[in-house]
Amino acid sequence: MSEGDGGEPSVAEPPGETGAGPAAVSSGARDGGAPADGGARMRGPRRAAAVAAAVLFAGVAAVLGLTTPWNPLPGHVPGGHVRADPSLDFSPHEIARANAFDGAVNPPAYSGLIVGLVVILVLGFTPLGSRFIGWTTARVRRRPLRVAVAAVALTTLLRVIGLPFDIWGESVLRDYGLSTQSWPAWAVDQLKSLGVTWVIYTIALLLLYAVVRRFPRYWWTGAAAGGFVLVVAVSFIYPVVVEPVFNNFHSLPAGQLRTDLLTMAKRDGVPVKDVLVADASRRTTSLNAYVSGFGSTRRIVLYDTLLKSPRPQIESIVGHELGHAKRNDVLWGTLVGGLGVAGGLCLLYLLTTSPRLLRRAGVDPDVPAARGARSTGPADPRTIALVLALVAAGTQVAAPVQNLVSRRIEARADAHALDLTRDPSTFTAMQHELSVRNINDLHPNWVEYLLWMTHPSGPDRIAMARDWSRMHHVTVPPPLQH
Repeated sequence: MSEGDGGEPSVAEPPGETGAGPAAVSSGARDGGAPADGGARMRGPRRAAAVAAAVLFAGVAAVLGLTTPWNPLPGHVPGGHVRADPSLDFSPHEIARANAFDGAVNPPAYSGLIVGLVVILVLGFTPLGSRFIGWTTARVRRRPLRVAVAAVALTTLLRVIGLPFDIWGESVLRDYGLSTQSWPAWAVDQLKSLGVTWVIYTIALLLLYAVVRRFPRYWWTGAAAGGFVLVVAVSFIYPVVVEPVFNNFHSLPAGQLRTDLLTMAKRDGVPVKDVLVADASRRTTSLNAYVSGFGSTRRIVLYDTLLKSPRPQIESIVGHELGHAKRNDVLWGTLVGGLGVAGGLCLLYLLTTSPRLLRRAGVDPDVPAARGARSTGPADPRTIALVLALVAAGTQVAAPVQNLVSRRIEARADAHALDLTRDPSTFTAMQHELSVRNINDLHPNWVEYLLWMTHPSGPDRIAMARDWSRMHHVTVPPPLQH
């Protein structure tokens, strides 16, 4: 998964570049200065950035290919794999309700996604975005403040445009009893979310544009390294900085459940000092648990709505989360994500140094020839709309791969829970309860798998539990619908 100060940093007006880094060029160009043959002088840096992007993306692909558990339940399944079939375990009413909910929640989800992408792409790839930023920052003189104002203005505009679809989706959740919030409380959550977005984007863009100003020809090097560090830092601090903004957390009270869960973690060889409970019931009726952070900030969190479930089912859920913790899935995902972001920033350099693309975005592609001249080219804050459009496009392109890998990792955590509890019947009952309570899609289509599905469907998870039972010669859970 993050996220300076708003003052005028010294890097915005550097005294000059020295031989200490790749920005030190033989001509001694300073603060964005460019000789007459600027196009030729950019060929070397652009080739280097292209090679770096290719190497980083190839590295990410290799790591994913070699470390993703493509077969989370390896080995021979006597009698063959069990086919996922919702009708075996879900009543006709449950299936009909899941289909109806899917049909109701998809229109706002897809509409919001399409409209949001269209708006940011239009702003980024036409002069509209640069004009909007020029208008909102017209009275702002200090360069870092212009970047901050532009970041806040653009993210706010996008949030406002998406608000009708968010309200529509929240209405569907209320109709189906999944949301317990009042509209004022929901509005407060939206403002909190917007505030977090402001902080993350402002810090990231301030750092990015400072590097662009300081190293106009080789800023991709600093941006790639900084992007990797930022992703790791955000993943580390997220549980203790961002999560408390939306939920209150307390330790699972002393008692048999807490003792059993900590004993299970010790038996599993996973160092867990505490199990936290989030006050999710003030917002939702759905069931959930998760692991976030790594190192000293790693935490296993249960929704308070889950605590009313039978203890064996809670242990099954926690066994799944222990699987994530034991494999360091959060840290692994953070490091791989950081490499992907680093590669993306190298690609961003190639795109934002394209004169044709800059002109299309309504920005002067020429670099200022004198110190103190108005920023042009990639250093111009008016390119922020283009940057956000490219980020949005890249994120959407990467989503299917991320979801595919996530589903395999979640399936491996399911297998870990089965290995730990050796209770496939309870696992099956819990997956049924999760699917019914959360009104999960029981038969997602391929588009939903590409765009949304980070976990296997309930029927898929139940089928794997039956495969596990056959492999381990344990009684296979019978269909829940007789």
